[in-house]
Amino acid sequence: MKNEPEYIKKAAEVVPSERQLLWQELEFYAFVHFGINTFTDSEWGSGGESPELFDPKKLNARQWAKIIKAAGMKAMILTCKHHDGFCLWPSEYTEHSVKNSPWKNGKGDVVKEAAEACRAEGLKFGIYLSPWDRHELTYGTEDYNVYFKNQLRELLTKYGDIFCVWLDGACGEGKNGRRQEYDWNGYVSLIRFIQPNAVISICGPDVRWCGNESGVCRRSEWSVVPYYYSQYELLNAREDDKKPPKKIDMMTLDMGGRSVVKKGYRMIWYPAEVDVSLRKGWFYHEREDHELKLLSKLVDIWFNSVGANASLLLNLSPNKDGLVCERDMEALLSLGAQLEIEFGEDLAQDSEMTCSGCLDGGYEASNVLLPDKDKYWHSGTGDEKPWIMIDLGDGYDINKVVLCEHIKTGQQIEGFTLYGEFDGKWKKLSEGTVIGHKRICRFEEVRVRRMKLVIEKTRCFASIESFQAY
Repeated sequence: MKNEPEYIKKAAEVVPSERQLLWQELEFYAFVHFGINTFTDSEWGSGGESPELFDPKKLNARQWAKIIKAAGMKAMILTCKHHDGFCLWPSEYTEHSVKNSPWKNGKGDVVKEAAEACRAEGLKFGIYLSPWDRHELTYGTEDYNVYFKNQLRELLTKYGDIFCVWLDGACGEGKNGRRQEYDWNGYVSLIRFIQPNAVISICGPDVRWCGNESGVCRRSEWSVVPYYYSQYELLNAREDDKKPPKKIDMMTLDMGGRSVVKKGYRMIWYPAEVDVSLRKGWFYHEREDHELKLLSKLVDIWFNSVGANASLLLNLSPNKDGLVCERDMEALLSLGAQLEIEFGEDLAQDSEMTCSGCLDGGYEASNVLLPDKDKYWHSGTGDEKPWIMIDLGDGYDINKVVLCEHIKTGQQIEGFTLYGEFDGKWKKLSEGTVIGHKRICRFEEVRVRRMKLVIEKTRCFASIESFQAY
């Protein structure tokens, strides 16, 4: 029986909510930045733009959705209102919206078209609603919180199921700007009441910003982190919570390792999302038509986020016509095709699995090859370095292994090594720290029949839900 400190045991007991589990399964989804900035060639609008500028004559949200799906993504998040306050739906609470634009004679609704396109293509739909509003005159007063919740209610009730509400933390007022005290508790309560299955990201309690917009996450991307990394949890700190550090750094390299847990902070399940744009900017700019990320870069970003216990939110930018332009479309289709090549056939299927031991007969190693996510290998608590071994039955050329921890029982694994057997000797293929929802081990292609996963360090036990080889 492992004799771990109480603080480690407490961290090991933290598990995801059902909505977080559903979100985690999406892994890769799209950001769509589109709005008045598209027509002013800017990234952050002033709020003084005329709705007359908005006129995407060829807008085709179904085209967006088809490309998103072909790229391997499973959902879309639309910038329904950016910092400029311009609304892509005919909001009852402002005149600064599509209803006063020439597009479709003021009868259009981009949010509706995007939501319907997602449903038609089998994608989940999410909304981005900027809390910061540079147009709304009530901003900086309590009345703005009422305004914001009214707009939230419109988006949450008129467009079907919402998988995510993305609340941006940007707030760029100068010294003389209007500072708004956001009613985060009110926002969260409203979302939970109307769309209980929606995760609330970035300035919410469900999904954490990884700390950069470069497509990079940490070597050890913990899902279990101190409460203070969540703005919502910080606002609702408990009486017995240890005070947070004076400076909270979202880019710190260790967010949940033993040295952090040892400090005695309350730990929460707060997994990471990596957001990055296909282009240099987030909105469309013609000058960036030749500055798209290369396929090799996109593939690396995918592996270093989805394959490193984070989810990937990749941004695309429709142009003034309301279309994803040809270069962007080619880049995204190439990415989707490459991912299909990378993961064409799971060579681990129909293999033989053995292990050092398991909790009991219901948790044997062979469970890792089953599609049922509630069937998994559980090492038990008595083995310091448990292992599972796969025999493929013959030699196959392999350059990556996909590992998934059974996160319903918490994030337990702190270190692992993957070996391959060559001429009767075990050779290291890959090593890492956390596994979490998904860890993809990439290595030089080798012909191998048997591989062994050794769990070098755990918090209480090891659990593996899936083992795949490609």
